[in-house]
This record gives sequence, structure tokens and C-alpha cells, in this order.
Amino acid sequence: MKITSTSCICPVLVCLCFVQRCYGTAHHSSIKVTRNQTKHTEGETEVHHRPKRGWVWNQFFVLEEHMGPDPQYVGKLHSNSDKGDGSVKYILTGEGAGTIFIIDDTTGDIHSTKSLDREQKTHYVLHAQAIDRRTNKPLEPESEFIIKVQDINDNAPKFTDGPYIVTVPEMSDMGTSVLQVTATDADDPTYGNSARVVYSILQGQPYFSVDPKTGVIRTALHNMDREAREHYSVVIQAKDMAGQVGGLSGSTTVNITLTDVNDNPPRFPQRHYQLYVPESAQVGSAVGKIKANDADTGSNADMTYSIINGDGVGMFSISTDKDTREGILSLKKPLNYEKKKSYTLNIEGANTHLDFRFSHLGPFKDATMLKIIVGDVDEPPLFSMPSYVMEVYENAKIGTIVGTVLAQDPDSANSLVRYFINYNSDDERFFNIDANTGTIKTTKVLDREETPWYNITVSASENDNPGLLSYVTVGIRVLDVNDNPPELAKEYDIVVCENSKPGQVIHTISATDKDDFANGPRFNFFLDEHLPMNPNFTLKDNEAAAPSPSGFVRAREMGACGPAMQKRSCPRLV
Repeated sequence: MKITSTSCICPVLVCLCFVQRCYGTAHHSSIKVTRNQTKHTEGETEVHHRPKRGWVWNQFFVLEEHMGPDPQYVGKLHSNSDKGDGSVKYILTGEGAGTIFIIDDTTGDIHSTKSLDREQKTHYVLHAQAIDRRTNKPLEPESEFIIKVQDINDNAPKFTDGPYIVTVPEMSDMGTSVLQVTATDADDPTYGNSARVVYSILQGQPYFSVDPKTGVIRTALHNMDREAREHYSVVIQAKDMAGQVGGLSGSTTVNITLTDVNDNPPRFPQRHYQLYVPESAQVGSAVGKIKANDADTGSNADMTYSIINGDGVGMFSISTDKDTREGILSLKKPLNYEKKKSYTLNIEGANTHLDFRFSHLGPFKDATMLKIIVGDVDEPPLFSMPSYVMEVYENAKIGTIVGTVLAQDPDSANSLVRYFINYNSDDERFFNIDANTGTIKTTKVLDREETPWYNITVSASENDNPGLLSYVTVGIRVLDVNDNPPELAKEYDIVVCENSKPGQVIHTISATDKDDFANGPRFNFFLDEHLPMNPNFTLKDNEAAAPSPSGFVRAREMGACGPAMQKRSCPRLV
């Protein structure tokens, strides 16, 4: 510090304060320094020839958190101009002057009147001046000095981020890093051990450990099994003063969850199962469920089911419900209790996501045997054919037998069967059926030309259980008989030119027949012999014309003999 000397003397103000940096008593001393001399505590005096100073001191210290009844002594200001007669007045200005720090203006003693907290403010900058009390003139130039708040261990370590939630895979190797925790201490890290933190584990052993210096938490056991225990609550302590007795401490909780790996194969709870399936089960429907247990979770417990062998491989299939992890058994073909009463299946459940690190714990699949019992169901009668086609001639007498349907009870009881024709209320009933024999007969004379085909539905029921019905379609074809004469296709008016030559074709006539082809054409054409003959015209069959039979009318030719069925019709010639 540069000091300006005045007149012929250069007074010197000395303030030295030594405070023992611990919890013990603070020792203070002031040293008066004469011109060109530095006073040492050992008593040695050393002379220097250099510019003179009025103020010489070191930094002041004051202990934080002072709780005594009296103000805490900080140090002393002293000028070599002070002869002890009270003529020198000491003035203190700056941060906290007059409020926190007070000075005895006669002796220069400085005291702290309040308890200070280093964590709120580490030091104070003040200014000191010595003046002549009588003249108020400065004896020393104003000088700046610092009062540093000396730390004591009054802050415990704190975990600002806790509590912690963390996961680590099960079966991890011993020493696997889980988490690093960090505690902070608000005390002065540059002074003593007040902020030197050491970590230890209060709860969580022997499963986990913590590095005392870094706070890294690690697994402390081999093969920690999630299925045995999933959650751990670990309490970590941080203690200052390097962990020594009397140090302050803080703690935090680390909640550790073991995450799952695929280290457990699926297992069926039983080696043998039995399932009842009624024979009436529909093809494609689910008939049962089976499930293997897996102690793992999530995708590690996913599995698929398959039928590996058994006499029911062709009758049943199995699929996997991904949500419930169950095997769904479905029917592929119809069951028949009377033909086969039971089936055996060997079913396998296997994990789909394997972790080869744990293959030595496998195999990751399991098998069980399922016996399926087919249940007997009272089934409706079964017709001998899926549909029937029958034939009957038209004009047959009422009561003519058309045909017979046959149905039997497929169950072992072999109950008697009754038959019925299903008619709507407004249907005209041409047929009936014998309820006991299934014989169908006509109830009316049939006309093929009016209705050539009939479709009826026959139902069958068991005497013991009339509510169980089965149905079959019966088609009845009406066969033709020759019961319709031929007719001219139309009435003919034929015009003949007077100069027509003999044998010239004047016109062609045709005929139709309502009967079937076998009983219709060919026709024989002839002139009605009961009418007067006209020698100028003849009628001749056109045997080459087909399929519409016809005849030619010619001049000067005679007609042929008529057929068995005849209908008279006379073309008119002009």
C-alpha cells in the first residue's frame, strides 16, 4: 500500500490479528512498528532503508456463528502516532461498519456485534483512518482492509437430487455400477475437512456397496434374482470431516428395482391335463385353453404353443393369445362320439425371445400331455343323402308312391324317427309322407305341362326328442305321358295363283304338341277324310324338316295316313 508522508514525521499504524483457526480460543496481538523497523514476534529487530509506511497489518478474521453474550473481538488498529493520551481518533467505514463491526475510536479495538454466516457472506471490505481528535485532520491516509469470516463446520452434507429411483438388470455381475450419488457441503472446501465428504451405506447391505470417495453404488452379490426379490431400498450417508467422529452427516434413499431378463423357462403346472369337448362343437371354434407359467415378465415371458404329436394332430390346432399368453385349442374337423371317443395331444410351450447368456438355465420350453374326451350329444337324425331326386308320371293315380327318404338317429340310442313335409300355410299340397316310413305319395293328379318339377322339404325328428330336427330337400320330376294331341301352329289362309303349275308348293304348314319331345314330333299330316276332297290340292309330309314338323300343300297330290293322336284342322285354300 502506497502511503504519502507528511511534514517531518511518518507515523505508522499497525493492526495485526491472529486467530487460531479452530474451535478454540482466538488469540489477538497488535505490534507497534517504529520507523524503518519491522517488529517480529521473536523479538528480532531488523533495520531497512526504504520509503516509510504509516499502516502495516495483515488480514482480519472473525469466526462465524459466534453465539457468546459479548461482542466478538476481531482485532486492533494502532497508529505509531498514538501516544496513548487519547489524541488519536480511529474511524471505521465500509461494509458493516457501525452495524456489524464497531470500533473503539480511542483504543482502535474492533468488535463484531452479530453472529455471521460465512455461507451467506465470506468477507467484508472496510476502510480505516486515524485522525487528530483536536484538529480532525488525518494522521494517516485512509486504508482498505478485509475482515474474512472464518468457517466452522456448521453445514451438513446434502443430497440435492434425492431420493433416487434407479434400475439394474437382475443376474448382473458383482460390482456392476448402479448409480453415482453426490452430496454437497456448504462449508469452505479450502479450509480444513469441513467440506470433505465420505460416503457409507446405512441400509442395503449385503446386496449393494458404495465407494466412500466417489459415491458410486455397485452390486455386491452375484446373480441377484428378480423373481426372489425385486425392490431394494438403499440408504446412503454422506459425512463431512472426512468421516471423523463429530462430523455432520446427511442421508438419502436410493430405490433400486431389478429389471427382468429371460432367465426362467416356461413351465406347465401339470404333466397331464384332461379336456371335455362335446361332439357338437363347431369346426373352427375354440374348445379349450392351456397355459404354461413363466416367472419372467414382459417380452421375456412371451411364448408360442404347438402340438408336437398325438393322435389328435389332424383334428385340433393350437394358437397363442399374445395378451394372456394362453394356448387356444381349436377344432379342425367335426367330432363323432360314435366313431372316436377320445384323443391325445402333446403340447409344447416355448419362449420366443431367448437370451443366450442364460442358455445354461434352459431349455426354455416345456411339454405336457392333453387328453380330450369327446362328449356324446343327442344329435338330430341324419338323412342317408344330402338331397333326394324322385320321379313320377303325370296323370298318375292319387296315392302313387313317388319315393322314400331315410333318416337314422346317429346316437347310440338309435331312437325311432318320424318324418314330415314342411308346407307353408298357403301351399297347395300335392304330396304327403308316411310319418313312420318316409314314403312320399301323390295326393293329386299331376300335370307335367302345368308344373314339371316340385321342390319339397322333408324334416325328421326323434320320437324321444322331437325338438331335434334335421331337414333335407326332395326334388320331384314329373314325367311326361302322351296326353296332348298336336295342333296347327296357327290358322292358315292360303292364296293360290290361278296359273300355278301342278306339283308346285303353295304353302307350308306346321304343328305343335304340349307333350315332351319324346311324345311330340314327329307328326303325320293328312287331309281330313270327313270333308269333301278337292282334287286340285294334295298334302305331303316334309320328312326332312326338323325340329318343327311341317307339311307341304301341293297341287294334284293326295295326303297320307294320320297318327294315333289327331286333331282336325283345315287350312283354307283360295
